[in-house]
Amino acid sequence: MIELINVQSLTTIQDLGRYGYQKFGIPVSGVMDEVSARLANYLVGNHDNAPLIEFVLKGPTIRFHSSAVFAVAGDVDVRLNGIPIEPWQSHWAKREDVLEIGTLKIGVYGYIAFAGGILCDKILGSCSTYLRAKLGKQLKQGDKLKLGYAILTGKEGKVLPEPFIPRYSNESEIRVILGPQLEHFTEKGIETFLSSTYEVTPNSDRMGYRLEGPEIEHSEKGADIITDAIPLGAIQVPANGKPIIMLADRQTTGGYAKIGVVARVDIPKVAQTRAGGKLRFKAINVEEAQELLRKREFLFRNIKRLLDGEVRGYKIKALGEEFMIFVEKEK
Repeated sequence: MIELINVQSLTTIQDLGRYGYQKFGIPVSGVMDEVSARLANYLVGNHDNAPLIEFVLKGPTIRFHSSAVFAVAGDVDVRLNGIPIEPWQSHWAKREDVLEIGTLKIGVYGYIAFAGGILCDKILGSCSTYLRAKLGKQLKQGDKLKLGYAILTGKEGKVLPEPFIPRYSNESEIRVILGPQLEHFTEKGIETFLSSTYEVTPNSDRMGYRLEGPEIEHSEKGADIITDAIPLGAIQVPANGKPIIMLADRQTTGGYAKIGVVARVDIPKVAQTRAGGKLRFKAINVEEAQELLRKREFLFRNIKRLLDGEVRGYKIKALGEEFMIFVEKEK
């Protein structure tokens, strides 16, 4: 069991989301940065979807009431009993140990994973917190969380190799698939979207990021459409011409024309952009987006196997570029 003894920012329990219920009007929710969250779980020997803590900007202080193995994901200072320890590594904590997590140096969302995951009462098959519908709750000082059973021996001391640590920036190029309502935009409007820099506004949250920048011109069809589905990363453009990127807590349907959808692999880059950060958009096709996702998932499978001790990883350099290769261990 763990106890939160100091919470200064939005802190919740999340997993990868609540799937299968959008047809009933229930958002998927889940972690904002699935890359960081999944890697944190791998470090403590969990599967991808194990419930963990997500915090915004400032991490909590936690007291352990039993031994546990944990990992912190994010560019942040971490201390255990006042002694600095590294993020992106798994550590052993014993009863009465105190974990202090500072403020993220870059990015918006950080994660804390525990071997065995966090036990919770699943709602519609998920532990994801969705505050607008009161599915789960915001964590506060004094909350105690039970951890799932896990064999802890051998899970501590795992280190995510440097090449795999996500490095976020407050200025990013975001790959998008144009559509599905391009007929609602003029050629000038589409060109504006693809050639301009947009700034993330403070009026952004887990539901969506509102952007400020050059106005995107609609065609004679206007900004409104017959309400249809809102996929993750959909970029709606209301009548004011300012795009909105829909994220984890997005509504299931919406009536604004969509000029594009962010490629799945670039969702974390969007989510980790702070207010005032700059985004530019680059058009790719569906096949390119799918190939990027396939490559990421292949890499993730091998990272998990590397951390589980099933393969060895080697860094090689060829044609002026560095690569990681994975080799099966001899049995």
